[in-house]
Amino acid sequence: METALIIISVLLITVVLLQSSKAESATNVMMGASSELFAQRKERGSELFLSRLTLVLGILFFVISIFLSM
Repeated sequence: METALIIISVLLITVVLLQSSKAESATNVMMGASSELFAQRKERGSELFLSRLTLVLGILFFVISIFLSM
């Protein structure tokens, strides 16, 4: 089970790093500039796939972590 947790951890880190960066928009929010960070923007294609894969890997990570702690 520990091996599965390590594999999921590495995959989760990789998928998060592959996602598009929203750092510039977050900086605009902090500085008070107008930004489209909270605009209605739909994810499409690979961006949608990476977002869903991140969600699934995150849930698996927490479930396995809780299971191992018992």
